[in-house]
Amino acid sequence: MRAWNRAKLLWGYLRGKEAVGALPVEHIVETTAKCNLYCPMCPRETYKQPKEDMTDAVFERLVSEAGQSAEHIMLIGLGEPLLDSKIFDRIEYCGRHNVHTLLSTNGTLLDEPAARRILDTRLAHITLSFDGATKESFEFYRKGARFERVRDNFVRFARMKKERGRGPQVVVQMVRMERNATEVADFAAFWSSVPGVDQVRIKEDETNLMSPARGHAAEDWKHPCHYLWRGPMYIKWNGDAYPCCQSYMLGGEPVGNISRESLQGIFNSPEMRRMRRLHASRRGGEVDICSRCCTTIPHPVLVAGSLIFHGATVRRLLPVVERLTYLAKLPRRLLTPPTAQRKPEDLVQIDNSRPGGS
Repeated sequence: MRAWNRAKLLWGYLRGKEAVGALPVEHIVETTAKCNLYCPMCPRETYKQPKEDMTDAVFERLVSEAGQSAEHIMLIGLGEPLLDSKIFDRIEYCGRHNVHTLLSTNGTLLDEPAARRILDTRLAHITLSFDGATKESFEFYRKGARFERVRDNFVRFARMKKERGRGPQVVVQMVRMERNATEVADFAAFWSSVPGVDQVRIKEDETNLMSPARGHAAEDWKHPCHYLWRGPMYIKWNGDAYPCCQSYMLGGEPVGNISRESLQGIFNSPEMRRMRRLHASRRGGEVDICSRCCTTIPHPVLVAGSLIFHGATVRRLLPVVERLTYLAKLPRRLLTPPTAQRKPEDLVQIDNSRPGGS
């Protein structure tokens, strides 16, 4: 069923179909809009969020409708997942529908009991967000968090996973910005030496808040954005659905609501069809939110590859493809970054996988 779903998505993407008889491979699901930190680069500081969690009715309806097609659900959004009291149950609910899950956490609540509970679930992937190698830069970008406490939480979690000999893929990630740009080497050296960490990733900021002038030029739209066919779609805590996470961050309007409409109806809504039509005709820049987007556009070859393999496999292969492309091992035309950003080869990704470590 899932392989056939991917085949239909690939056909729709390659043919530039407006209407797609399939559903996204991935979803980003914001199970909570609550957060305990202030981060200047986070869109929640622009779009104020209520202290609300997604209801069971919305979550279960989404998973039940997507369960035969979705392969990977990211239980993240503009909130801290560990503030959702039902997050462990949600991971298990997805597991019962054979859907792999991902979490990204700021680490403030990742104490030993929470770490143990996460490791007892079927979570496939966890991103540990740690934006700096020094106390000064980290606490500038993560206001309300203590450098030493979060670092210790992350180190303990990785070691607990290593000791078990199984668990989620562990990625420690830093978003490179002005104040931490000189700390890349120290960051990579420290975290790549921590047992249980599978990958260290340094990535560019994609929120536009720190670099509002970035975006795609007209000549960038040679290929349509894969998000409109493959996903992930972004589902807010209240069920509002957006074409992708960037569309919400850039002030776009929802294309439907999962509590009132079917997922298939939302995925083929008039606005989704309009966006696909423009992208397929190389006019993606005419979509306002797309013209201001900072996300890299992959070549159709990479999109095709992402639809040949299972979504969980793609999540593991993606960093390898990025690393090879940025190191000029693969043609640079495979990825089209936004205008006015640092050179892509400056991005750092270190694979620290060990046998039996994930």
